[in-house]
Amino acid sequence: MDRRDFLGSCASIAALAACGSALGKQAESAETTAFAALRRYAPTSFGRIAYVERGRGPAALFLHGLPLNGFHWRASLELLAPHRRCIAPDFMGMGYTDSPEPQDLSPQAQTDMLAAFLDRLGIASADIVANDSGGAIAQLFAVQHPKRVRTLLLTNCDVHENCPPPQMLNSIHAGIAGAYDPKMQKHLDDPAYARSEKGIIGATYMKPDQVTDAAIDYYFRPLVASAKRRSQLNRYLAALLANPLLAIEPKLRRLDTPTRMVWGTGDVLFPVVWAHWLDRTLPGSRGVRRVEGGKLFWPEERPDVIAEEARSLWGV
Repeated sequence: MDRRDFLGSCASIAALAACGSALGKQAESAETTAFAALRRYAPTSFGRIAYVERGRGPAALFLHGLPLNGFHWRASLELLAPHRRCIAPDFMGMGYTDSPEPQDLSPQAQTDMLAAFLDRLGIASADIVANDSGGAIAQLFAVQHPKRVRTLLLTNCDVHENCPPPQMLNSIHAGIAGAYDPKMQKHLDDPAYARSEKGIIGATYMKPDQVTDAAIDYYFRPLVASAKRRSQLNRYLAALLANPLLAIEPKLRRLDTPTRMVWGTGDVLFPVVWAHWLDRTLPGSRGVRRVEGGKLFWPEERPDVIAEEARSLWGV
């Protein structure tokens, strides 16, 4: 091969690589674009609650954690839509929900919002699937509205004394000081940092390299989109300092709602010991399944496990 042919071949390879990269970017953005196209809003006294709905039949409510939104459950919704009316709302201060600036963002306020949200959609009761801080809200909702919860599927989340986990205290105090939002901005500006060992994605996913730039953008951009949203992000963090779960222990010990714990073993925030605490405490417990190596946000990576456990719990 002469020099001209060699350079021509290199140019062709570079063009193909660039084309492949462009196609990859299109593919990764297509998923967030398709999910965003499904987004609806439910007007409530707590603001316009953003949510995505898939399927028909009895309702199932999917509750995300910090700093994510309903996109976390996209694959689980697809797998379970044949069996349930699957609904993934964004909590106040998270995702694409639009709440007034002074809105209380505490776990109790989020619990009250869910009741109003279900009322708005005409839903009397639902199966609940929850992760992270959404799991704390699920427990509050279940003891305060037991007739509205058919089943609970809890994944790694706040439990009893581990609410909030001690590793979160620095972030919570940053929120109290009104200084957490720059950290979120850094993750948005530098996806490689977000996927690193120091980043949120790197710390909470088994395979952070598979979390696309588009997904990071979909999760983090609304949190810093305006001065109001930055303030709400900080106040969301600040509201996590007070533990609302200790007070409900007596009610949890009387809660006979069928409940299954599915817990990643690689999560440093919510160790599996707390899944077993729930198993011992809840009269309606259906036991614990361990997901080996699963970090905090493993449900996004293993929707097959969520779907399998949900169908078993629901009896479908």
